[in-house]
Amino acid sequence: MDPLLFAVLAVSITVGALAVYIGNGVVRSQRNRSGARVASLSSREDKLQEDFSTRAVAPVVSGLGRFALRFTPVGWVERAQKKIVWAGWSDRMDGNTWAAIRIISLVVGVVAVFFVTPLVNGPMLKFAVGGLLLVMGFFGPEAILSRAIDDRRATMEKELPDIIDLLVISVEAGLGFESAMGRVVQTVPGELATEFKRMLSETRVGVSRHEALRNMAERTDVDDLNSFILSLIQADQFGVSIARMLRVQAEEMRVRRRQRIQEKAFAAPVKMIFPMLICIFPSIFIVILGPAAINISNTLL
Repeated sequence: MDPLLFAVLAVSITVGALAVYIGNGVVRSQRNRSGARVASLSSREDKLQEDFSTRAVAPVVSGLGRFALRFTPVGWVERAQKKIVWAGWSDRMDGNTWAAIRIISLVVGVVAVFFVTPLVNGPMLKFAVGGLLLVMGFFGPEAILSRAIDDRRATMEKELPDIIDLLVISVEAGLGFESAMGRVVQTVPGELATEFKRMLSETRVGVSRHEALRNMAERTDVDDLNSFILSLIQADQFGVSIARMLRVQAEEMRVRRRQRIQEKAFAAPVKMIFPMLICIFPSIFIVILGPAAINISNTLL
């Protein structure tokens, strides 16, 4: 292999691995500290006991993120932080880290252009491949984040009816709402149970139930869950029976889940048309009409 291409490939792999390493929470241990005050009180021996990512990589990532934030539009950090929370990545990164990841991804795309385009023949094909790599480097992290948000929302929508059913059973058995919620959190693992557990933790440290529920709605941004939280708040404000409200919500959630499944079933034939036209029908035509075409050509010739 050409030494130049080998060097470019090595740089691409290194930068890509660094982006994945940062995305997996390289600055998590540094951000989980109580702040600069605790860091200033730690001795040199304590600093040396920390892992390599905290001592060397995390400060570089933080500096790169702060540098990138100078060139971002107004409000970009708030929108990015909100999306990170919706995706469930808030324990691993923040807006500063996300800006650094975007820069590293763009650098990987540029380096990949210099490595891949010499292997492609034709100027138009080189231009297309180079543009595709740049687009992937620039929009790739955002696409991954959006997919993570959609997957998390879908998971919560799937878990919500079962959790409400368990809440109904627990409340009708005589438990209070918070006790029933704690029992459900211990019984049913998952993304939604984690959010309910965080909501219960907020109420135990003095946050009102309404505010804790609203905070959970902002962290999840799921329509069905927002409707359920709004019903809980209204039932608590107007003195409606929690058990009756939960029973109504459970029936409504089951109807919504059934309608969502039916919608996907009705959309399946439409989505199957294009794969059938592109992949299946040509093969069928070749198998059926191929022998006839050969016989016709032999007869005429």
